[in-house]
Amino acid sequence: MSKLFTARNMADHQIADLDKQLLRRKLRTTESPCDTRARVGQRELKAFCSNDYLGLANHPELVSALAEGAKLYGVGSGASHLISGHSIAHDLLEKKLAAFESKHIPNARALFFSTGYLANINAITGISRLAEQGQASIYSAKLNHASLIDGVRLASAQSKAQITLFDHRNLDSLEESLKQDTLPLKLIVVDGVFSMDGDIAPVEKLLHIAEQYDALLMIDDAHGFGVLGEQGHGILEQAGVHSERIIYVGTLGKAAGVSGAFICASAPFIEWLIQKGRPYIYSTATPPAIAHTLLSSLELIEGDEGIARRKQLNKLIQIWNEEMTFSRWEKTPSTTPIQPVILGSNANALAAAKLLDEAGYWIPAIRPPTVPVGSSRLRITFSANHSANDLRELIKTLKSIEKNVESNS
Repeated sequence: MSKLFTARNMADHQIADLDKQLLRRKLRTTESPCDTRARVGQRELKAFCSNDYLGLANHPELVSALAEGAKLYGVGSGASHLISGHSIAHDLLEKKLAAFESKHIPNARALFFSTGYLANINAITGISRLAEQGQASIYSAKLNHASLIDGVRLASAQSKAQITLFDHRNLDSLEESLKQDTLPLKLIVVDGVFSMDGDIAPVEKLLHIAEQYDALLMIDDAHGFGVLGEQGHGILEQAGVHSERIIYVGTLGKAAGVSGAFICASAPFIEWLIQKGRPYIYSTATPPAIAHTLLSSLELIEGDEGIARRKQLNKLIQIWNEEMTFSRWEKTPSTTPIQPVILGSNANALAAAKLLDEAGYWIPAIRPPTVPVGSSRLRITFSANHSANDLRELIKTLKSIEKNVESNS
């Protein structure tokens, strides 16, 4: 019997190559609930890296709601939504999510998913199937999240959709391409808040272009839902837009503090996605207890506590923008809880992350392919549970670490 094991050799070689490029990622295991302090390897670290923007992931009301949901519905759904897995808890959650966006999407209806990745793939591939093979165009922002990129690639493979990339900070090329597009179905796909840069998509301009050229506009508001808008309803509320052309995706495992995601659109589009969205049709439904917990999360988000938590976030963002200055590192403009610091090389980003760890902070280095080559960074994120003093201590530490990394680079 041959001892040749080509696949294993390939894996060993590729992993060694990642090590040489300083691109190998490593898991760290937490031993505590998600919050601004984390137990990692029997050490307590000050965490400025999670997406728990409102600080709800360990909120006592949500902990109680999850326990209550388990008592009411058990711990599993047992089947896909279209078999027997669709609980009244799912139904109530979808109605509430639709109500969140009803001022911005006519005849709004929502569909709940276990992850944002699935929701995005379902939305892009499902909508693309409205047209005959080769009769759809997809316009995707260059810096979109991996789940959007994969959804676009899959739609291209499944439906022969034509793909065009555009710069969300300069829409001239997008508009010029749409002027020449004669295909019947056109879909513009964009992040609401770009997860590695923290900047916000120009939704009003994009919607105007979509209406002008008979396109749909899909917005992945993973990092805006719960954070943006007076009531935390997200980027549509903040922008004050209203259109049946909008396909909205929101995430429920970040600011909402729990798990899952949803698509919200006018009812005919949602009905189509139920009928033709393969990830929805063939996935086991999320446990109803999670949906039950999310109902409590939504109440917190749009209530007085949510307003207070967003106010605290905005206070932290203001402090950072006014007080954090670097001599060489690049601080990109952001009015969201995502505050990237660009260091450039993989080595510098890893060195800075290591020094932060030694100082008691958890802020990982972000490297390609998550970000473009040459733009490795620290991705600093704020939670409403951080205090102003927490942030000012971090600012002081970062200024010291920048000098150390510079002197050793």
